[in-house]
Amino acid sequence: MIPTTLKAAYTNNSWAIRMAASVLPNYPPDRWQWQYEHGLFVQALAGIGAATGDEGFERFVHNWVDRFVTPQGDIRTYHASELNLDQINSGKLLFPLYRRTGDERYAKAIQLLRSQLQQQPRTKSGGFWHKKIYPFQMWLDGLYMASPFYAEYALTFNELDLLGDVVQQFKLIEQHTRDPQTGLLYHAWDESKEQKWANPDTGCSPHFWGRAMGWYAMALVDVLDILPAAHADHPALVQILCRLANALLQVQDPVTGLWFQIVDLPHRPGNYRETSVSAMLAYAFAKGARKGYLAADFQYAAQRAYRGLLENSIKVDAGGTLTLEGTCSVGGLGGDPYRDGSFEYYVGEPIATNDFKGVGPFILAALEMETGETKDVS
Repeated sequence: MIPTTLKAAYTNNSWAIRMAASVLPNYPPDRWQWQYEHGLFVQALAGIGAATGDEGFERFVHNWVDRFVTPQGDIRTYHASELNLDQINSGKLLFPLYRRTGDERYAKAIQLLRSQLQQQPRTKSGGFWHKKIYPFQMWLDGLYMASPFYAEYALTFNELDLLGDVVQQFKLIEQHTRDPQTGLLYHAWDESKEQKWANPDTGCSPHFWGRAMGWYAMALVDVLDILPAAHADHPALVQILCRLANALLQVQDPVTGLWFQIVDLPHRPGNYRETSVSAMLAYAFAKGARKGYLAADFQYAAQRAYRGLLENSIKVDAGGTLTLEGTCSVGGLGGDPYRDGSFEYYVGEPIATNDFKGVGPFILAALEMETGETKDVS
């Protein structure tokens, strides 16, 4: 099931293909999950297929989706009643299959995920709760999980009025989480201000976690791909992206080009240069600059981050297999055991290798460098 392009991967100059070739042999079908980070990785593989023309990637994605979508259009292991935005992310893979095949079971699966968003609880101002089990909370992560799907749904099924709601989600969370001094975004906001992690005045979580802003930046450039340029809110999304990118540029590590786990506290003991945020921002900055949303300077920032990943996060064994190091395995708030959002919490989470939350964005960043207008710096 491994695409033919990968057979020559170890002599291939493409870091995207080499990364895929290194991970796919350890990803047999019994490991596949309808889960957000798996969906992210498979989307990255779809990107390789689109860039190389290797139909093997298309078949892999098709097989992956068909492991979950039933003949009736249900999704195995998906439970809409959880009202969990994370479970929307893999649904992005359904749209290309529906367009290519016209198979109505994909349309039914898309509608099933859309029905969750119709039922998703919201804050008083209309922002989606991240999950039912996290009441009154908006997390930056959720914008990546649901918004590109939501926007593509609106265009695919000609429900264009929904696009305003898509944009409103970005506006609301920026409004509630943006720090006026730095322009950085806190990980999450609790409307009720009842969570132990919530600032009693603002409702925000205590720290600027890198990956949360990485999710949000990727969501912005991906939704801008979908939102028609003539849409009244298109400039507003570009402005949000520019504000965030400029703030993040100020905390990019001048030595390696990477970003830290807690981006604004590089010298605090225990903090470290984290791979997933660096890959996410390399992708978002490169794509944003290529598309003209960001100034050309951000191409250079993306190149510096990408070079930093190649020099600091990638290990190559004697057989040419890559290992991507330095990805925080998980980051959340609340729950049981309770995650308090402290500095000690974020830097104390395990650090993983070849974690899909790092591998997926690394492949996407590599594709931008290798096939976009941004030059490869390897």
